[in-house]
Amino acid sequence: MTDDRLTRYRESIDNIDAALVFMLAERFKITQAVGRHKAETGLPAADPGREERQITRLRALAQQANLDPDFTEKFLRFIIDEVIRHHQGMQAG
Repeated sequence: MTDDRLTRYRESIDNIDAALVFMLAERFKITQAVGRHKAETGLPAADPGREERQITRLRALAQQANLDPDFTEKFLRFIIDEVIRHHQGMQAG
């Protein structure tokens, strides 16, 4: 027996997951360009002020979207940490 409703929900989830992957890929293309620019111009890999402003802004957006702001911050922190790691690698070599 198939559950058509569950199948439709899962198809939507799969589509959203695919969109997230492509959005993250695009975001990382841009942050790679930022990393190259920082390495070329001697800017630090991390910008704590910008990071805090982004976290504050996205926590507020999460609240507006009825999404847990703590989850949003953890997710964003994971992405930021990965970007910084890439930027540090560019500066090192």
